[in-house]
Amino acid sequence: MKLGLTIAFIIVSVVLAILVLSQEGKENGFTGSFTGATDTYWGKNKKHSRESKIQKATAFFGALFIILAAILSSKWINK
Repeated sequence: MKLGLTIAFIIVSVVLAILVLSQEGKENGFTGSFTGATDTYWGKNKKHSRESKIQKATAFFGALFIILAAILSSKWINK
């Protein structure tokens, strides 16, 4: 069981790293609002964008990462 959880943990770690690195930067946040930039179609409909899907997947795999790390570090699995 420990071997299977360790393999799952490694896979989740790699997927999480890929998801984090594929996200776009937020550098346009303050300067866009400061200079008075207008909202675009994608700015108003962010829940349907590719970036939104990547953020949701990142949150899911992040939670899964934490859960697997807690299970693997527990005493009952290390017996």
